[in-house]
Amino acid sequence: MWKCFLSLFKKDCRMMMSGKFFLVAFCSLILYTLFINFGYVNFMDAKLYNVYLYDPEGTQREVSSLVHPVSSIEELDSVLAGDTNGVGIDASNGTPHVRFYEATEKADKHRVDYALSLLSMDENYTAETVGNYTTETKQRREITCELVFIEIVAVGFLGIASALFKEKQMGVIRVHAIMPLQKSLFVCSKIILFLLTDLIFATLMVLLNVGLDGVAVLPGVLVQTAILSLIMALAGFGCTMILRDFKQFSLAYLVIALFAATPVFLAANTSVKMAWIDYHPFYHVYMGLKNAFFGITTINPVYYIGAISAILLLFIFVEASFRKEMRREG
Repeated sequence: MWKCFLSLFKKDCRMMMSGKFFLVAFCSLILYTLFINFGYVNFMDAKLYNVYLYDPEGTQREVSSLVHPVSSIEELDSVLAGDTNGVGIDASNGTPHVRFYEATEKADKHRVDYALSLLSMDENYTAETVGNYTTETKQRREITCELVFIEIVAVGFLGIASALFKEKQMGVIRVHAIMPLQKSLFVCSKIILFLLTDLIFATLMVLLNVGLDGVAVLPGVLVQTAILSLIMALAGFGCTMILRDFKQFSLAYLVIALFAATPVFLAANTSVKMAWIDYHPFYHVYMGLKNAFFGITTINPVYYIGAISAILLLFIFVEASFRKEMRREG
């Protein structure tokens, strides 16, 4: 059995190499790394919110040098119109009133707290460190997590489909239909190959973009990556077996990708919350991956039971679909 499996695995590796899949994955890794290190981090390295103060009577005695004074309420509204991320403070009647363009609830509270803190220079003010993540570290982990998720959902899903459709056209499945080998080995060979590829990709993404600090969180990240990789590879395999050509698959991929990614990113990274998001399976997988990037271990047994059950059910469905396809080809 092992000889048959190794033979299939080597054949799949050659197919993936001839299809330039590994090259595409490597190029994606390089592009993502360049984007994170020379694009995203620099772009997101935002300066602190600009704060503008209108205080004609000089009622605010303790004002930070970071505050930009304005001479009229009209000027205050004008600068805020040009700097929608800034915060204005109207202290014309002696009491600071904050003015700004609305964003998300969490960001708005942060902007208000920051702006008002610049008016209080009390020496008794103290601060407490509650985490080890700088802004850049947090950004690096968040964007790396998102790109790993996108790569596996999108590229991995399409990759296994393109390989299988190519084998269909070449008659490989027809040949395997008459060969005396366990049919499940054909499925396992491809799934394991994609799993290993995704694990290597995730490892390099963490090391290149999070740095040596990422070594500590790597085991948890790889566990969550394995769950997502197995689900997407099996889903891609199953869709390939029941659909006739790559055009039909592309439509199915579009639906699945939108379903898997759009609501998840909205719920996880913005103030948009859907009441049904807790029932979205990919939301829990994504949050498990995101928590792993920040060293938070997902210990909920229901999550792992659900993930393992989903993988087993998909495997049973894929194997049955593959056997049906071989009978049709044979």
